[in-house]
Amino acid sequence: MPYIDTYYARTLADSRQRPILEGNVEADVSVIGGGLAGLTAALHLARSGKSVVVLEAQSIGWGASGRNGGFVAPGFATGLDHIARVAGRDQAHALYRLSLEGVSLVRETIETLAIPGTDPVPGIMSVLRHEGTAALQAKRDRIEREFGHRLEFMTREQVRAALVSAKYFQALRDPDAFHFHPLNYLCGIAAEIERLGGRIFEQSAATAVDLEGSVKTAATEQGKVAARDVLFAGGGYIGGLVPALARSFIPIATYVVLTETAPDRIREAIRTTDAVSDNRRAGDYYRCVESGARILWGGKITTRISDPRDLGERLRRAMVATFPQLDGLKVEAAWSGLMSYARHLMPQIGRLQPHVWTCTAFGGHGMNTTAIGGRIVAEAITGESDRIRLFEPFGLASTFGPLGRAAVQLAYWGMQAQDWWQERGAR
Repeated sequence: MPYIDTYYARTLADSRQRPILEGNVEADVSVIGGGLAGLTAALHLARSGKSVVVLEAQSIGWGASGRNGGFVAPGFATGLDHIARVAGRDQAHALYRLSLEGVSLVRETIETLAIPGTDPVPGIMSVLRHEGTAALQAKRDRIEREFGHRLEFMTREQVRAALVSAKYFQALRDPDAFHFHPLNYLCGIAAEIERLGGRIFEQSAATAVDLEGSVKTAATEQGKVAARDVLFAGGGYIGGLVPALARSFIPIATYVVLTETAPDRIREAIRTTDAVSDNRRAGDYYRCVESGARILWGGKITTRISDPRDLGERLRRAMVATFPQLDGLKVEAAWSGLMSYARHLMPQIGRLQPHVWTCTAFGGHGMNTTAIGGRIVAEAITGESDRIRLFEPFGLASTFGPLGRAAVQLAYWGMQAQDWWQERGAR
């Protein structure tokens, strides 16, 4: 299936099409899902000498992995203190170090494979929309003290020199984080998997699986894969293939727009090459692309699967509310993608049963966590490490189906109200 109209699809460096699975094939490992987690795992497995087959229902990176904000920064969708309350301080610290490793992994993969069109740009700013000097400085000091990772505190004046908006106060800047073209990155990984002998089949959705016995099978409309190990890495698009997995996360839609080309106008508002996200619980994130000629702006989440009719206009209004000087700047493309969120807001990385693995629920975590998740599952399959056990406290907690989705939507609206009240007090 062709990619939907996104900035990334428009600037795709490698447009090769891969075959549909026909007939029966065998492999050491079958990977269901050709997004970042699945492809990273498949690459590591292929490098380890395992025979790998990847089944992708659409095209490589067709889902959220290939149409997101392109942010690569450490951390998780939930805070370090919350992780520590569930898993303990030492385990929380080990998990945070994994997220730092994920940033390095993506960067090193770009460099090692010389993937064209990834266009990595250093620097991500996390900005406040209310006064918070003391809290940000304390966070900066803690991260450097406990992990040796340096963050830069930016004053209100420094922030507003880079982002000409009265909405912003202070920020923490991560100079080691970066933003890039995720779809080109995925296509580069896919090409390397194939060079190493791995097989990737597109337009080949897994329609049924048999996970009993020593050989696991995954059937498509026209074929079947038999393997000793199977990895489920379908994210928000996995559907009901494995009921226990389907019940354990909620597919959440997030939205992104691409503006028209207007470098001079954009420079009036955004005077940095850094990517930006704000501190609101459901905030905006954005970055300039094409050397500052356009803005890629994302935000808003909903449990509604279909796109709202006024999707582009909703995000355009959010952009203008932050930068009034951009009023009149047109939106050229708008799209959404489904992310999977677990109830505990951590990835679901682990073993469902002997030789059956999961690597999903990466909503809100960024590309670094998705990548390192794929690597540690591959390490578990090959027996290289047991780092996958770090995620054991965060298992397949039920989301309670439609009731859970309704609760998430209500919680989001509540967070928006809290954000509004907090910002109102900062005026």
